[in-house]
Amino acid sequence: MSEELLDWQLACDRFAREGDVRGMRACAREVQGIGGAEAACEARAMEADAALYAGDSAAAGARAAAVLDEAPGHLRARLVLAGADSRAFAIARALDRLRVLQQDLERDLLPYTRGKPRSAASREKWARHRRALLYRALLFLADDAYLAAMPEEAAAALHKAAALAPDAGAAAALYSKYLFMRNYRAQPDGEKREEAALFGAFLSGVHPYLQEHILRVPGKRLRIGYISRDFRLHAMAYFLAPFLRDFTPEAFSVYVYATGPVDEVTRRLRHFPVQWRDVRGRSAHTAARLIAEDHIDILVDLSGHTQDNALPTLAYHAAPVQISGLGYVATTGLAAVDGFLVDRVTLPQGASEAAFLERIVRLPHCQFCYAPGAVREMPEVAADIPYQRNGFVTFGSFNNLAKLSDETLLCWRAILDALPDSRLVLKGKTLSVPDGRALTRARLAALGLPVSRIELRPFSEHYLEEYRDIDIALDPTPYTGGLTTCEALYMGVPVVTLRGRTHGSRFGASLLTAASLPELIAENEMEYVKKACALARHPELLAKNHRKMRAHLQASRLMDARAYMQDVERTYRALWEAYCQRGDDGAAQYPAAD
Repeated sequence: MSEELLDWQLACDRFAREGDVRGMRACAREVQGIGGAEAACEARAMEADAALYAGDSAAAGARAAAVLDEAPGHLRARLVLAGADSRAFAIARALDRLRVLQQDLERDLLPYTRGKPRSAASREKWARHRRALLYRALLFLADDAYLAAMPEEAAAALHKAAALAPDAGAAAALYSKYLFMRNYRAQPDGEKREEAALFGAFLSGVHPYLQEHILRVPGKRLRIGYISRDFRLHAMAYFLAPFLRDFTPEAFSVYVYATGPVDEVTRRLRHFPVQWRDVRGRSAHTAARLIAEDHIDILVDLSGHTQDNALPTLAYHAAPVQISGLGYVATTGLAAVDGFLVDRVTLPQGASEAAFLERIVRLPHCQFCYAPGAVREMPEVAADIPYQRNGFVTFGSFNNLAKLSDETLLCWRAILDALPDSRLVLKGKTLSVPDGRALTRARLAALGLPVSRIELRPFSEHYLEEYRDIDIALDPTPYTGGLTTCEALYMGVPVVTLRGRTHGSRFGASLLTAASLPELIAENEMEYVKKACALARHPELLAKNHRKMRAHLQASRLMDARAYMQDVERTYRALWEAYCQRGDDGAAQYPAAD
C-alpha cells in the first residue's frame, strides 16, 4: 500500500468522523487518480461510505457489495455494508458482519500481525486507519446489540469504543453510555462503584468553581436548579411537574436548565412559575457559568448517565450543593456530585452503600411522584378485564426488552408452565422490526418458554390503550420498570415485582409501596411466581381491583404531589443547613431523613 493511499484513507476517516460528505467524496476522487486496482476499490468504497453518511443506505450497500465482489476482504466496504444493514434494521445480518469485522480489525492491530508496512511512519498510519474503522464498527455494533435487546454485548462494544474515541469528550460520552448499559444486568456493588468512578478521569481537565464567596445563610430562600435534556416527551417528564408546580414559592425559587430538544411537553412545562434557561447547544462550561451567575444553591441532576446527560456540567461544581438520583438508578461516579437521592425502600437504613461514590440522602417516602397530566391526556380504564372476554389470563410487559434478563424470563416460564391456558404479551421497540421479533423468538425458545403462547407487539404511540388487553403486568429484574409500572397501575393493571438486592433493582418495590400495594411485592423468585399465579387464579378479585385501581393510585403517596414536595423541600433545607454548618475542610455531614 502506497504512502499516498494511506494519507487519503486517513483524510477520509477524518471527514467521516466530522460527517463531511463532500470531503469524503473529494478523497474518493483523489484516490481514483492514484491508479491501480487497490486504489480503484478504495475510491469506490469511499463513495459508498459517503453515501452512507448522506443517508442513502440502499446506494451505500449496493456500492459496498460491488467492491466486495471484487475484493471480498475490503475493510471499508465491509464496514459500509454492515452500516447499511444497520440503517435498514437488518439487525441479525449487521451483527454477524460487525462481529467478524471487529475480530479481523483487532487481529490486524496485534503487535506481530503480518502484512504491515515496513516503515514505522507507514505502520502508524496503517494502524490509525484500522483503529478508525474499528471505532466506527464498534459504534454500529453497540447500537444494533442494544436494539436487539443484548445489553451485555452493547456494553462491551461501548467500552472498547471509548478507548478508541478521537477526543476526551467523545470518550466520556461513550463511557457514560457504557455505565448506563451495565444497569441492565446484575453487577456487584464494588465493581459498579469502581467502574463509575473511572468516569471522573475523562473530566479531569475541568477546573471546578471554588465556592469561596457563598453566603452560608441557613434560613434563606433557596434557589433550586434542575438540569436535564428530558423536559420533553420522555419517561422522566411524567415525574417532573411537582418540582416545577408544587414547590413553596416563599421558601424556594426554581430554575430549569434544559439541555435537550423542545416539543409540546416542553411548552407545557414552561407555563409553570419557574425561571427557564434554554441551554441547548451550549458547552458544559457555558451552562456551568449560567448556573453560577444565577447563584443556584442546590443543583439537582435529573439524568445521571442517560443519553446526552449533564454530568460534564456538574463536573464544574457551579452550585455549592449538587445532587443526583432522579432519572437514573446508579451512582454517577463523579466526585462533584455531593449527594445521591434514594428512599427507604430502594436503599433501606443499614443496607450497603458500597455501590455509591456520593453520600446517600434518603427521602422519607418514595423517590418519585407520578404526575402524568402535565404530559398527556390519559385514556380511560377499560370497563372489564381481558379474562372476562377471553376466558384465560393474559400477562404482559411493555418494558424495554433489554431489561428482560435470563432470570426474568425463567420466572415467566415458570408462571406460564403453572398456568397452561395463560398468555403473555410483550411490547417494545425491539419488536417493531422483523429481525427484532425473530431474535426475540429465538431467545425465548432457547430458554424453554412456550413461544406459541407469547404475542410480540411493536411499539406504538397509543400503547396505553393496549393495557386493556392485559390482566396482570410482570416487572423485570434486576432493572425494574419505572414509568411502565406507573402506567400499568394507572390503567387498572396490577404489577407483580421482585424486590431486588440492590438500589436499582428495588424501584418496582418502591413504587408499589408508595402506591399502597405491598401485596404485589415478592421477596424472591419463588414468591414472585406464586404471587403472579395466585392473582391469575382469582379473576373475580382481579376484576374488582381493576375497577378501583386508578382511584386507589390517585389517593396514594405515589401521586400526592404536595406531600411529596414537602418531603423534598425538607430534604433540600437539611442539605443546605448541613452545607452551612461545614467546617473549612468541606466535609459534608448530610443528615438522614426521619
